[in-house]
Amino acid sequence: MSEKKMTSSRKHHLKSVMLAIAEKRIEQETADVIAAKAAYLNENCPEVSIPSGVEELQKLCKELHAKIDKVDEERYDAEGKVTKGAKEVEDLKFKVTEMKGMKKPALKKVRLSADQMLQALLGSKHKVSMDMRSNLKQVKKEVKEEPAVAAGDWRKNVEDKEGMGGRKKMFEGAEV
Repeated sequence: MSEKKMTSSRKHHLKSVMLAIAEKRIEQETADVIAAKAAYLNENCPEVSIPSGVEELQKLCKELHAKIDKVDEERYDAEGKVTKGAKEVEDLKFKVTEMKGMKKPALKKVRLSADQMLQALLGSKHKVSMDMRSNLKQVKKEVKEEPAVAAGDWRKNVEDKEGMGGRKKMFEGAEV
């Protein structure tokens, strides 16, 4: 069977009917909420009759303060119960974790250089490089002094033009 497509005018008509029904329901809900609110206020809050005399006003104030104190006490008791319940829940959670034991995740073997470890610990803001070789103790090798050759180093003689002190003559004599 081939499905029949709905025409656009039919779609618009159905959409408008649905919107009209939804609008009626929303109006009915708001009216119900207003009626429920009025009923609650009539039940719990009687109309206030303001007395004309000072003594009657003082009596009314005392009654109102007594009611306020009573409500504050109830609120304080309710807060105490809630905090006590929250503490009990925390204690029970702690006991459950103790009974289960801590699950240790499987550790992976990670190879990091010293620089990467420091960067992971200190964060990327700190640029610290740690060269392990620079921290090693320096060991000096003992060099045996060999007796100096009579002629010495020839480079000193050639490079030192003015302070040759007769050594140049030795080389000049060898050339001739």
